[in-house]
Amino acid sequence: MGDSVVTPGIAEKALDPNEALGPQIKRILVQRILTNVLRPGERLSENELSASLGVSRQPVRDALIRLGEAGLVRALPQRGTEVTRIDLQSVDSGRFLREAAELAVIREAALRSKPSAIKTMEQIVSAQERAVKQEDHAAFLSLDDELHFTFAASIGHGDVWRTLQNVKLQMDRVRYLSLPDATPGKLLIQQHKAIIRALNARDPDSAQTAMREHLSELLSSLPRLVRKLPDYFDGSASA
Repeated sequence: MGDSVVTPGIAEKALDPNEALGPQIKRILVQRILTNVLRPGERLSENELSASLGVSRQPVRDALIRLGEAGLVRALPQRGTEVTRIDLQSVDSGRFLREAAELAVIREAALRSKPSAIKTMEQIVSAQERAVKQEDHAAFLSLDDELHFTFAASIGHGDVWRTLQNVKLQMDRVRYLSLPDATPGKLLIQQHKAIIRALNARDPDSAQTAMREHLSELLSSLPRLVRKLPDYFDGSASA
């Protein structure tokens, strides 16, 4: 068995009785899987989940069906449900789609982002620096998502980032595993600052180059993670 890893999770919101329970439970379980509170290969019990969440089995079952469609869990005949291992092909596909979208976004942002939007980006990076000092990896990655959403929203394309959420779930599992050892937060902050400098300079070529370098960081950290945690992955990573 590979080394065990537990990444601190983001605090979960209490269930809202005025909202459908299935989607809320799905969000909770997705967050637990992404942050390795629920680890690859771990068995999930509808009874235990419903008891711990204080709900009936039906919304838990509905949530698990949706997680299965997203590739995060799989049903085992007569044995319940299991958290899937991280599929490396899905990681690569998610990275490919994200890179294609974000390179287009950042090029346009270099031409069109308003100074107020760029100021917001700088404030998010400052908050990331504080998260690194506090070794709050979950907060760092939440801010990372906020920053990349802001890149897209600055040109009126926030929906592009929202659309990427489902296709990058397996990639996100790797992102949580990669901090802090495989991909130092300080390096990612330097890369974010390089992107923002290019936006301030209205330099779309430099913005794309900086974004491409930033997104390629996953490729360098992934083989190390596979060697360290082989039981967390399905497939093989390039050396």
